Amino acid sequence: MSELRSSAPAARRPQILAWALWDFGATGLNAVVVTFVFSIYLTNTVGDDLPGDTSATSWLGWALGGAGLSVALLAPLTGVWVDAPWRRRRALAVLTASTVTLTSAMSLIRDDYRYLAVGLMLVAAASASNDLASVPYNAMLRQLSTPKTSGQISGLGLGLGFFGSVVLLLVVYFGFVTGEGGLLGIPVADGQNVRAAMLFTAIWFGLFALPLLISAPSPKPDPLQQRESAGFFGGYRKLWAEIRSEWQRDHNVIYYLIASAVFRDGLTGVFAFGAVLGVKVYGVSEADVLLFGVSASVVAAVGAVVGGRLDDRIGAKPVIVGALTAMIAVAGTLMTLSGVLAFWICGLLLCLFIGPTLSAARTLMLRMSADGKEGVAFGLYTTTGRAVSYLAPVLFSTFIAVFGTDRAGMGGLIVVLAAGLLAMLAVKTPGRVAAA
Repeated sequence: MSELRSSAPAARRPQILAWALWDFGATGLNAVVVTFVFSIYLTNTVGDDLPGDTSATSWLGWALGGAGLSVALLAPLTGVWVDAPWRRRRALAVLTASTVTLTSAMSLIRDDYRYLAVGLMLVAAASASNDLASVPYNAMLRQLSTPKTSGQISGLGLGLGFFGSVVLLLVVYFGFVTGEGGLLGIPVADGQNVRAAMLFTAIWFGLFALPLLISAPSPKPDPLQQRESAGFFGGYRKLWAEIRSEWQRDHNVIYYLIASAVFRDGLTGVFAFGAVLGVKVYGVSEADVLLFGVSASVVAAVGAVVGGRLDDRIGAKPVIVGALTAMIAVAGTLMTLSGVLAFWICGLLLCLFIGPTLSAARTLMLRMSADGKEGVAFGLYTTTGRAVSYLAPVLFSTFIAVFGTDRAGMGGLIVVLAAGLLAMLAVKTPGRVAAA
């Protein structure tokens, strides 16, 4: 079993805060661009009069699918590249700047279906760039933590990420979207208010990312690593060699990559389809969905911070197993209930356990990776997550089709969570003594 080692000294508090603030900006940007604002602007406004038989919503699905495929192909190579600690800040800076630039360019997308294709490409590229940036970002966790603090630092980052999405969504909603151009009174004609919101979102991310890009630990380059230049296909050969090496060193690393990919997809499914079920099955009004989303993010943030502290005390695997077990029980209970109150109570309980699961999943990946191989580990972590991202949507839709009711969709999500839980039980993880 691998033991966690950390050759880097404990980071200063300002560096840890800077690392968490990057997540504060990145998660908020993803919520505004991909989930709640710009994607809806593209499908409901820009593409509402799109000629032909294919809807703008369908094209959005294809665009985001292409982004997921790009991430699955490029994340491992990004991981190989940032295995060298001195490259991490540089890679993060390039990918962050790319995301900011692409988001800024969304301000040029006018309310005209001829802009739809460009808008979809910008959303897909920004989503992929943001996902790829998580590889060097997560790999930095080892440079910023010790074996006894990695859980709470990971939880802090994830918690601030959820909180950042809440703050940015509220600012965008009240400042730019609600009523006629929000409190700022920006004209809604030609999508000017949404376009201005995208420019604001880009600046928001850039400002919160800047402290980390300035203060992140950046060790001196290793002369041997500086001379390495594997190229594109050479990078894949090196990646395959790394995977074989990890398999020989500890089979459980590969087992964990598979198990975490499955349960993380289940968590994504709960977030993605929860609002839909709330409206269609439990009677939540469309106006209250955003309020629920904000509440859910706050609860998930609290869960991430608390879960991070538990992680450092009892270990990441018990946190993951306990949280997944609780989620399955709450989801099963929700399936038997009806009404708005039941959805709010059970829905927020589900979100409470999402935060600690995601936080502990990240720290466990760090603890199971070999010292100096965090880049490859998190590249594979991102890739495996993308590789099984079809599970939750397919099972959600299949259960609805088989049982003839939208309520049954939750059963499909429970199956994915249960499969991830069972796979996780079979993974042997580093003990607390060995880790420390």
